Amino acid sequence: MAGLPAPLVVVGNEKGGSGKTTVAIHLVAGAMSAGLRVGGIDLDHRQKSFSHFFENRARWAERVGRDYPLPKIAPVHASERETKTLAEGEEARRLAAAVAELSAECDVIVVDCPGADTALGRAAHGNASVIVTPLNDSFVDFDLLAGVDPETYEAKAPSIYAEFVWESRKRHMIEKRKTIDWLVVRNRMSSVETRNQRRVTEALTKLSQRIGFRLAPGLTERVIYRELFPKGLTVLDLIEGKTRGITMGQIAARAEVRALIAALKLSQLSKIAAAS
Repeated sequence: MAGLPAPLVVVGNEKGGSGKTTVAIHLVAGAMSAGLRVGGIDLDHRQKSFSHFFENRARWAERVGRDYPLPKIAPVHASERETKTLAEGEEARRLAAAVAELSAECDVIVVDCPGADTALGRAAHGNASVIVTPLNDSFVDFDLLAGVDPETYEAKAPSIYAEFVWESRKRHMIEKRKTIDWLVVRNRMSSVETRNQRRVTEALTKLSQRIGFRLAPGLTERVIYRELFPKGLTVLDLIEGKTRGITMGQIAARAEVRALIAALKLSQLSKIAAAS
């Protein structure tokens, strides 16, 4: 991908339990399966699940004697400077240095943000090519983007997080003359459409037109996503090279991952999009 800048894909919101790390892991895995060189940055210094997944992957590869592809992970440590202003400035510089290091040798960079408002998370959002916001398919998580009228289910004023993303995109356009794409990913959707799901769909569609994000289906709640974590594997690893013994669930899970990656609409990922 010589000549193309490495896009920065930032997976974030300010709510835990929405599947951010699972989405980030599968974006990395999908890009690697297409032969891309992938960089990763884990900004969740407390949980570090993103980093642990790929540590598990390296150990499992050594254990079974197989060459599983791995991303290049660049650590970005929290600052211990004496004031908030100095700490935030130092963290922003550390993040910029990590992105520059990865950009020199990667085709795409994926950042996993914590489920909280942090200086590093804000800095990542402000420099993103694409912001990916996973959202569980309910009005509980809808509140991350906007309040909702309890009678009409119409979206009300945008939330603090939505306002923050809006300001980040506006500032990015002013400073760099580039747009930040915003993709809201609906995770854990039921296979059978319910009245609540229809209401969430209608509310999200209307809100997307108001505040400018795109909607995409995410990852269904599947046991296999959790079972493979200790080995650092994804369903793409299970299917690769196989012609027999593949289950329908694995095929469906692979299709979900490919559809998610295709939804990013990045030229670097066109090979995956074509296979979806």
